[in-house]
Amino acid sequence: MGEKIVVIGGVAAGASAATKARRTSEDAEIIVFERGSYVSFANCGLPYYVGGEIRERGQLFLVTPEMFRQRFNIEVKINHEVVSINRAEKYVEVVDQASGRSFREPYTKLVIATGGTPVRPPIPGINLPGVSTLWTVPDVDSIMDTIAARRVDSVAIVGGGFVGLETAEAFINRGVRVYIVEMLSQVMTPLDPEMAGIMSGHLQAQGAEVILGDGVARFLGRDRVEEVELASGRKIKADLAVVAVGVKPELKLVMDSGLALGETKGVLVNGKMQTSDPDIYAAGDIVESTHLLTGKKVRVPLAGPANKQGRVAGANAAGGNLEFEGVLGTMVVKVCDLTAAKTGLNEREAGEAGLDYFVSYTHNGDHAGYYPGAKPMVIKLLAEKGTGRVLGSQIVGYQGVDKRIDVLATAIYGKMNVKNLENLDLAYAPPYSSAKDPAIMAGFVAANVLRGEVEIMTGAQLLEARERGEDLQVVDVRTEEEFERGHIPGAKHIPVDSMRERAGELDPGKTTVVYCGVGYRSYLAYKILQARGFTKLKNFSGGFQSWLLVSGRSF
Repeated sequence: MGEKIVVIGGVAAGASAATKARRTSEDAEIIVFERGSYVSFANCGLPYYVGGEIRERGQLFLVTPEMFRQRFNIEVKINHEVVSINRAEKYVEVVDQASGRSFREPYTKLVIATGGTPVRPPIPGINLPGVSTLWTVPDVDSIMDTIAARRVDSVAIVGGGFVGLETAEAFINRGVRVYIVEMLSQVMTPLDPEMAGIMSGHLQAQGAEVILGDGVARFLGRDRVEEVELASGRKIKADLAVVAVGVKPELKLVMDSGLALGETKGVLVNGKMQTSDPDIYAAGDIVESTHLLTGKKVRVPLAGPANKQGRVAGANAAGGNLEFEGVLGTMVVKVCDLTAAKTGLNEREAGEAGLDYFVSYTHNGDHAGYYPGAKPMVIKLLAEKGTGRVLGSQIVGYQGVDKRIDVLATAIYGKMNVKNLENLDLAYAPPYSSAKDPAIMAGFVAANVLRGEVEIMTGAQLLEARERGEDLQVVDVRTEEEFERGHIPGAKHIPVDSMRERAGELDPGKTTVVYCGVGYRSYLAYKILQARGFTKLKNFSGGFQSWLLVSGRSF
C-alpha cells in the first residue's frame, strides 16, 4: 500500500504536487482540499480576461475536479477548508463549507500549498462596492459584473507591480480612463529606476496617468466607490478601483502547527521541500527559497517557482527524490505593446549582496534592421568585476524580449561570464534576430569592459560626477542633425568621421566622455582618441538612448 498524501491548496503549487505525486506512485492515495470553488485556474490570466484577450471565462480553468479524478485518480474536494494540522496524530481538521460539517482526514505525508492572499490595507472605504482585488475567480467575476451592469469610464489601479500594470493594460484596451497610483517613486520595483521609467512613459503614451510617490488616503462614495482621495489631497474619479499592492503568504496553518519559519518569514524548507517536520512538505508563495546567485534566502511569489516547488514536493511525498535548487527571480511583464523582463540581480540587490559589479547598456533592434518590422530593445547587463560573471539583466522592448531574458537567465544558471556570452551560438535569420543577436551584443560590450579594452560611464555615473562638480569633457560624436535634435547638456560636438582631424580641439588632460546614439560610434571615437594619447577616456554606455532613460524620457 502506498502513502496517503493530503495536499492543502490547489492552483499552481498544490495541483502540481498532486499530479506529480501520482506520476511518482500509482499506489498512493491522494486527496486535495481546496477552500475555494476552483482547484486549478489561470491566476495569471485574469487581467487578460478583463481586457478581452481571453474571451471565454471557461478558458481560465485548467483542470477540473472531474479531470483530476478520471485522469489522475486524485480526489479533489473544493469548498473544503483545512483549519488545523495535528502533527502528533497526523491528521488535518477539515470544514466542508457547504454543510458546515467538520471532519478529520489522516495522512502519512502532507503538502501545504496555501498560497497567498492580496494585501488589503486598512484604508477608509476599501470595503465599498466597486473596490476589488484581482487575484481569484470571484474577484474577476465581480469586476466583469460591474462592467456589465454600469458604465465604467475611469478606473483607479492602486499599485504598480505585475497585477497593477497588467490590469491597467486590460482597461486601456477597453478604452477606459486609467489612473495608476504607486506610493513608491517607480513602477515595477524589480527593475532599476531608469528601466522602470520606460514602462511609465509608455503607459502615459497609451493614455494612462501614472501617479508616483503618492498613496491612497481613502476611497469615497455613497453606495459604491466614486472617487479616490490621495495622500497628497488630490481626488481622482473612479467608477472602479483595483487594489494591487502585493500578496501576503497564508501562514496561519503553518504557524498554528508549529512549523518553522525562515529568516524571510516564509516557511523553512530544504531542497526536497520538506519543512521542519519531515512528513510535511510545503511549496509556492508561502515558502522561502535560496537565491542562486547570492545564496541568501528570499521569497519569490511567482508561478514558475511555485510549479517547480510543487512538483518536487509531490514527488518526494510519494517516495521520489527530487530537489529544488533555488531561484533567480526571472520575470516578464507585458504592458500594451511593450515588454519588460528581469533575471538575476538588479543594482540595488547586487549592492546589498556586497558584490563588486559593473553595468553596460546595449540598444539593438529585435531582428535585422533591413527586414521589415524591427523594433528597439534595451538590455541592461550587470557583471561581476574581475570575473565577468553575469549577475543580472533587465530588458525592455517591443519584440523578442522574452527570448533574450531566457538566454541570459540560462547563462546565469550555467554560471557563465560575459566572455561566454560573446561565443553563444544562437539561431539567426533576418525575421528573428541579427547575425549578432542582442544577447551576444550585450556580451561583446561587457566583455570589452572586462578585458580593459574600454572604460565606460553610465548615465547615473555621469549625473553623479556632475553633482560632485567634476570637470568632464563630454563629446557628442553623432551627426549634426542628430545633435540638433537633442544632446547631453554641455556636450561638445565632433562627429566621429571628423575626430582624427579635430582631436586637437579637445584637452587630453581632462576626463573625456564620448557618446553617440547607442555606443558603437563613440567606441570608435574612443579608440581614435586613445591612439592619440588620451588616457582619461570613458565611453558613455548605451549612448544618447541611455541618456534619455536616466533623464526620465522613454526610448
